[in-house]
Amino acid sequence: MHSYVSDPVPGRGRREPRADFVSDAGRLSLNGEWDFRLSRTAAGTGPEFGADTLTPAGDGWGSIRVPAHWVLEGHGEPLYTNTAFPFPLDSPRVPEENPTGDYRRTFDLPAGWLSKGSVLRFQGVDSCGAVWLNGVELGHSKGSRLPFEFAVGPLLRERGNVLAVRVNRWSSGSHLEDQDMWWLPGIFRDVELLERPAGAIDDFFVHADYDHRDGSGMLRVDSDAPGQVELPELGIAVPTGTTVRLAAIEPWSAESPRLYRGTLSTPGVDGAPGERIPLAVGFRTVSIEDGRLLVNGSPVLFRGVNRHEHDPDRGRALDLETMRRDVVMMKQHNINAVRTSHYPPHPDFLRLCDEYGLWVVEECDIETHGFIYAGWEGNPPAEPVWREALMDRIRRMVERDKNHPSVVVWSMANESMTGEAFDEMEAWIRARDGSRPIHYERDPSYRNSDFYSLMYPAQEELAAVGRRAEPTPEGVEAGSADDERRRGLPFLLCEYGHAMGNGPGSLVDYQNILESSERFCGAFVWEWIDHGFRRTLPDGVSTFVHGGDIDFLPNGGSYCIDGLVFPDRTPSPGLVEYKKAIEPVALAIDVTAGSVVVRNKQDFADLSAFGFAWLLEREGVSMASGVVTVPGCAARASVSVAFPAGLASAIASSVAADGASAADGGDRELWITVSASLVAEAAWAPAGHEVAWAQARVGGEVTREWALSGAEVPASGAGAEAQVLERSVALGAARFDGASGELVGLGELELAGPRLDLWRAPTENDKGQGELNNLAKVWRKLGLDRILHRTDEVTLDETATGGRLVVRGRSGPAGLTLGYRTTFVWEAAGADGVALTAFLEPVGHWTNTPVGDFSATPPRLGLRLGLSGGFTDAEWFGPGPGEAYADSRAAARVGRHRASVDALQTHYVVPQENGNRPDTRWLELSGAGLPTLRVEGAPVFDFTARRWTSESLDAAAHPEHLVDSGRVWLNLDHAQQGLGSASCGPALPERYRTCLLY
Repeated sequence: MHSYVSDPVPGRGRREPRADFVSDAGRLSLNGEWDFRLSRTAAGTGPEFGADTLTPAGDGWGSIRVPAHWVLEGHGEPLYTNTAFPFPLDSPRVPEENPTGDYRRTFDLPAGWLSKGSVLRFQGVDSCGAVWLNGVELGHSKGSRLPFEFAVGPLLRERGNVLAVRVNRWSSGSHLEDQDMWWLPGIFRDVELLERPAGAIDDFFVHADYDHRDGSGMLRVDSDAPGQVELPELGIAVPTGTTVRLAAIEPWSAESPRLYRGTLSTPGVDGAPGERIPLAVGFRTVSIEDGRLLVNGSPVLFRGVNRHEHDPDRGRALDLETMRRDVVMMKQHNINAVRTSHYPPHPDFLRLCDEYGLWVVEECDIETHGFIYAGWEGNPPAEPVWREALMDRIRRMVERDKNHPSVVVWSMANESMTGEAFDEMEAWIRARDGSRPIHYERDPSYRNSDFYSLMYPAQEELAAVGRRAEPTPEGVEAGSADDERRRGLPFLLCEYGHAMGNGPGSLVDYQNILESSERFCGAFVWEWIDHGFRRTLPDGVSTFVHGGDIDFLPNGGSYCIDGLVFPDRTPSPGLVEYKKAIEPVALAIDVTAGSVVVRNKQDFADLSAFGFAWLLEREGVSMASGVVTVPGCAARASVSVAFPAGLASAIASSVAADGASAADGGDRELWITVSASLVAEAAWAPAGHEVAWAQARVGGEVTREWALSGAEVPASGAGAEAQVLERSVALGAARFDGASGELVGLGELELAGPRLDLWRAPTENDKGQGELNNLAKVWRKLGLDRILHRTDEVTLDETATGGRLVVRGRSGPAGLTLGYRTTFVWEAAGADGVALTAFLEPVGHWTNTPVGDFSATPPRLGLRLGLSGGFTDAEWFGPGPGEAYADSRAAARVGRHRASVDALQTHYVVPQENGNRPDTRWLELSGAGLPTLRVEGAPVFDFTARRWTSESLDAAAHPEHLVDSGRVWLNLDHAQQGLGSASCGPALPERYRTCLLY
């Protein structure tokens, strides 16, 4: 094995780190097709690999594209682990079994290329790259998500340059890169040859401060060679190193990403041309004062996401348009901040953040999480032998990205426990760039961090933080200097809302807490995108695979499927909910007062970018619409606006038309919707793009009226002899099986059921994290996935008007006493309907069943019917159009919605409960050749409709395993429990659990 692979030294032969920039000097992309051969060990194809030969020798060579990961190009498999390293924990050594890719290509220089100062740059190589050019070994580098460069001028020739790169899957650097993601080796970012003219600037540092007190700015561009700074819009033309004070400046912020564009230029030297470097200067100042994070003198609130780089086909080899798509989608969903978890992104992503406006917490390429399995023994930040490697990564991050106004916080590492290295890393950052605060979450003393920070706190814990009343962290002495200092720090919630599968829940609850105290400077949902890879099955069906689909141990399973967007960047219901939770404008409609309170939740901008409109609907049908004129309203201020005359008049007319008083809103529900949308086109959205909305019902909200405990249950045999009938029974248009009491037909429709349903296919959050908060395990112990039903008595009362059928029974699992006694009372309802009142009584040992620390409650309480598979379409009145649950329903607006039965499903990468529509007033199912089936609630119900049962949904490993059963299974639920984010977070709050009895 080559010694450098296991040597903790970060690299040799490289140039010093510097700022990333583009210029008008020559830039030759070396991306494209390379020769490639994969070997079993770090020796690769042998010691002659770097020789100055034009073609690779020997068998087994093929081609590969660069940038790419070889495991996604047909060479081996990607591996996924969450916290454990995929190799023995024997740092800094790595296994002899170390897949190694040898890359070779040739290239010619463009005509007129200035060879003398040329630089060869690699933007990202995972995990270690050793480089030869024309037979000369240049050196090697580790630090997969960071650039490295070599000076190559004297080695270049006009034609036939031979570039060879040996990439090891594992190296000592891998011990610093345990970041809960796929292990993806290869040259995965750009490779470039850069022309560096004589006298050119190699590195520069833009200092652009803003003084909020008088609106002035200060600019100074420091450089390692003399140059000229020009910003024509500001009339600036000064040498580098010159401080310029400007009387009036428009500051940069995520809301108003004002960039002043110009150039940094150098004159030609010795007949060589000069160089022009485009500048995009954003004036802004970041500070921490009185325990608050301020930008440009104002407090800011990050409404953010954690973002791994991922593409379902290319892994971390993202192109510019994919990065742009991420930024645009974030802006369109009201996201204003990104934590670059857990490494610096491609530099183009930060340029996009500068341009479009996103706050960035940039995190270094350091995580040593797997050392937890050694009790943190040998953890690199605590071991002197690793200091050079750790400091190298910090320097390369800060130097590369120091000129981006979007980067407002440096984060030193993630989940790497503690060690003296953090003292040195912090000291170096402060000496090099004192303009940005520093974040590190895992050290309980927070002595190296300007923020108190946590991951996944419960809501009660977070509220205590806002009051600066949090308990002292373990390992810190109460009342100590560290304890007191931490309480004075602003708080940054670096991870919460684990978006794994269906969820997360409680986003509105968390946002309300985050807006309750100025100590909070914001939060970042985990995370942006599901890390699934696209696979095409033999039958042509496209699917996504996760870590558990790869035959390798240790394995993080589906834990990489935890994003707000699906692998193909389709927004999930969770992203739609998050957009609603973090709206930049809060709208509150007071029907009684006839007013709308508009709260500007932005940190800097007024409301001039938004237009406001109202819509009045009766039972989901538009009655009238108009505009709302909102007066000027500064950031973080509110204004109350009276209903426009048109809205007030339309309400009065609609209520009068229903022949009802304004007090009850008429026989059909009357709803007001007020929305805020962009007045003009923005870089990230067209004019008319909606950013916020609110609704209110004229006459009050619909409330559930389901408290049946103590309600009068019909006495056994009332009105007729108690019996189990052997004949079929008809009540109006309804037909029942006399033996089971089940509804088997309604008019021309065939039905089956209903039966009590207590089960849902567990979500990833239902399964908790290991044994922690594992509700799904509790439900299985309770037998809720294997309920058996019994009919005890079917009573027909033909003396009642239209007839009445009472069906008594019991539902419960084998081997346990718990269950429900059920009483279904059926009565004819008009010429073509039937009414059902269901009485449910829990029985048996629910509370004494050995299920751990959880109270025993079912995930759902309702009824399930089997319908004809010919039903294809649904229309309903209630919240929608997307799925919603008890703790994730803010984005569902009341209205009349339509969707196909198939479109009601959300195809999560891992099949699980989905598609619930809550508080439905009525539902109609239709299909060609079938009469419409209408269901009405008393007053409301939840429903799901799908072509497979919950049991089939539970059993499926992937969506393609779900097979049409030939029926549509309709759940009509009294309640279904919330979602939470217990897959990595606190237990579901009790208020979102389903009770045994209502």
